[in-house]
Amino acid sequence: MVDSPMTINFSIALMGLTLHILIWEKLPDWGTWFNTLVDKLPKPLAYLYEAWHCPYCFGFWAALALHALTQQATLPALQNMPDFLGVTTIPIAWFLDALVSALFIYVGSLLLKALAGPALTGHQKMMAFKQSQQ
Repeated sequence: MVDSPMTINFSIALMGLTLHILIWEKLPDWGTWFNTLVDKLPKPLAYLYEAWHCPYCFGFWAALALHALTQQATLPALQNMPDFLGVTTIPIAWFLDALVSALFIYVGSLLLKALAGPALTGHQKMMAFKQSQQ
């Protein structure tokens, strides 16, 4: 199936959001091994780990890497850009696509955090109700 030029492929954004949640929200809580590993990173890599905590910042670089690995694009129309920019056409297309993917990763992260509060409150109220029935 060929993507229409007007479609949006959310695969890169979903993979990037999943990686962000795994690396910054889940792995630090899965025992001490991950935090120990992060503490032993060379200073430049430790800085990147701290700086890329932002889903948008991480999302941009993750989208570039995922695009290179999967050859997928969030906006398939960017894969057919006119060649009037010469050799810079492909890097510009990848850059623009990574910006769009980073925005989706950022919005996805915000949506998950916005849903988490009411979901947790509802769960706590349900557990309190169940305990009061015993």
